[in-house]
Amino acid sequence: MTLKDHKQTVSHLTFTALMAAVMCILGPLSVPIGPIPVSLTNLVVCLTAWMLGPRLGSASVAVYLMLGAVGLPVFSGYAGGLAKLLGPTGGYLIGFVAQAAIGGWAVERSHGRPVWSGLGMAAGIAVSYAFGTAWFMVQMGCTLSYALGVCVVPFIPFDLLKVVISSGVGSVLRSRLIQAGLLNRDL
Repeated sequence: MTLKDHKQTVSHLTFTALMAAVMCILGPLSVPIGPIPVSLTNLVVCLTAWMLGPRLGSASVAVYLMLGAVGLPVFSGYAGGLAKLLGPTGGYLIGFVAQAAIGGWAVERSHGRPVWSGLGMAAGIAVSYAFGTAWFMVQMGCTLSYALGVCVVPFIPFDLLKVVISSGVGSVLRSRLIQAGLLNRDL
């Protein structure tokens, strides 16, 4: 391993941990509007995908989920523990891994173009919605229409706003960090 490879590896690990820490800080902040609160976690997952790409972005989300699973109060409403992760709304949390992977893939494939990357972020959120909704339906024994009405439809405007914000902020952050040599263009 060359010195340059070592520096990139350290940088990748640092940014992966940093974005997991940001999720831990902002994830608990939420406004309850039903069984699933509005939180800032989706926004941070989108920013993570922007900065780290699919592989490291997913790894960062996985670290966040593991920290919550062992009991740290990092989920919405300062909750933590395996029960929260495996409970009725846990599918939405687990869906964040796919959201980061799909969003990061879109950023890489579009070379960071905000519109195409934003569409990828929205697709990632849709996959997270699908996984979380299926999980919710199984756990609660409810219909698709009920699950969508409670768990998805009220959140679409908020999540679209988060995609727009992350596309603006993420593209600027990514380009500045690449210019400063702190982030590798090809994560």
